[in-house]
Amino acid sequence: MATRLNPAFMNTVRVGQCVIGGSKLCIIAGPCVLENEYIALKIAEIMRHITEKADTGYIFKGSFDKANRSSISSFRGPGLDKGLSILSRVKQEIRVPLLTDVHCVTQVKAVSEVVDVIQIPAFLCRQTDLLISAAKSGRAVNVKKGQFMSPWEIGNVIEKLTTSGCNRIMLTERGTCFGYNNLVVDFRSLPVMRSYGWPVIFDGTHSVQQPGALGKSSGGQRQFVPFLCRAAVVVGCDALFLEVHPDPEKALSDGPNMIKLSSMEDFIKQMVEFWQITKKIEKSNGKKIQ
Repeated sequence: MATRLNPAFMNTVRVGQCVIGGSKLCIIAGPCVLENEYIALKIAEIMRHITEKADTGYIFKGSFDKANRSSISSFRGPGLDKGLSILSRVKQEIRVPLLTDVHCVTQVKAVSEVVDVIQIPAFLCRQTDLLISAAKSGRAVNVKKGQFMSPWEIGNVIEKLTTSGCNRIMLTERGTCFGYNNLVVDFRSLPVMRSYGWPVIFDGTHSVQQPGALGKSSGGQRQFVPFLCRAAVVVGCDALFLEVHPDPEKALSDGPNMIKLSSMEDFIKQMVEFWQITKKIEKSNGKKIQ
């Protein structure tokens, strides 16, 4: 399918003090699932410090419910009420914008009263009613492109959101199904999705996930996260989405593909260096790398 790769106009999306699609790399990071207040607050505080030092934007992410876990016995999270309570405390005490995902239209109203970005999970990215409800919430909406979708199909998702009144849209690449229990990243998807004129985020940790590979849970290859993130920054993305934890081996969800919190300062520093090199090349060429 022929696709123009240079949008006539690139939108930016402001979330608190973070401008996605602006002059700085933005970082969206936090635990896969909200385990408790202590871990959430610890991650948010350390990540805020790291990103302030690195001069990047920052949005805290965490799920109150992981409705698509492999096993019925898997930990799903604290639920809507407790989860929003934890997120509210993070916002009040750490003073950072928030992102969380919703799984049904009945959750949107309550979630929109607390968070700054409503996320549509990859498996639900074509659910029209959910997209419309999120669009009408007044919050920014981040849609994760389904592992089963081509990048140009994201145009239909954008149309559902814009016709429903949403004017702050972000799109996330998180890998494509590659046989059983495996994902692969086609980096052509980044310029293709950006061609629709909305900021694109690269999900570095879910892109190395191995869905269902451990039988009752997913596996992952976190050692490849830095390589994929470097490539995404150079190819062209506006933010990185990362799942982090103080002790990934003990995390209650997605441990195998999460980054250890103590390694994030060096990781973010490296990503900013690649970002700056890319921007320097763009400036010397007089146009964005596309």
